[in-house]
Amino acid sequence: MPRFNHSALVIAALTTTIAALSFPVWSYADRSGTGVANVAAGTVNTQWGPLSASDRDLIVRVRLAGLWELPAAEKAMARSNSPAVKDAADHLLVGHTDLDERVRKVATQLGVELPNQPNEQQQGFLAQMDAAQGDTFDRTWANLLRSAHGKIFPAIGAVRNNTRNSLVRQLATDTNQTVLDHITMLEKTGQVDFEGIANGTI
Repeated sequence: MPRFNHSALVIAALTTTIAALSFPVWSYADRSGTGVANVAAGTVNTQWGPLSASDRDLIVRVRLAGLWELPAAEKAMARSNSPAVKDAADHLLVGHTDLDERVRKVATQLGVELPNQPNEQQQGFLAQMDAAQGDTFDRTWANLLRSAHGKIFPAIGAVRNNTRNSLVRQLATDTNQTVLDHITMLEKTGQVDFEGIANGTI
């Protein structure tokens, strides 16, 4: 009997040790995105695929775009006398209302925290619009929005091409189509200073 108890004790100790050593392995087996390199890059695994830092950045930027471009579109609808500007503003209202709904849903699914107000630069854009009158308002409005859309357009394409997350890829595809539509409508206003935008002065 003593020999049995001793053997049982040894077996129990070995079992406990093996379980303890195995725990780190199986506990992370379903989280392939938490490797050292991925943690450093800000990537986490989700059921829709890895979510990278650039993926999260795009989600936040899409949300921020809606937070200032929707009020900007409302300003144009209320203050502009240009049918072309109002037509472009209508496209912004429809496009960003839809995108905002989509991005909030995606952010909830992926656990990405979203801002609730425009950033400081975007608030400055809105202030510039508020300070402008008449034709100056139309030019200021169209140039600020055309410049903002032009700057985010390459980032959208890069994320769409590189992301391995299906939700982010679909959001990038939808955003790409919306931004292209908005750029096209803004150019039709005849108010866009292409040279200023190209030189980075707008």
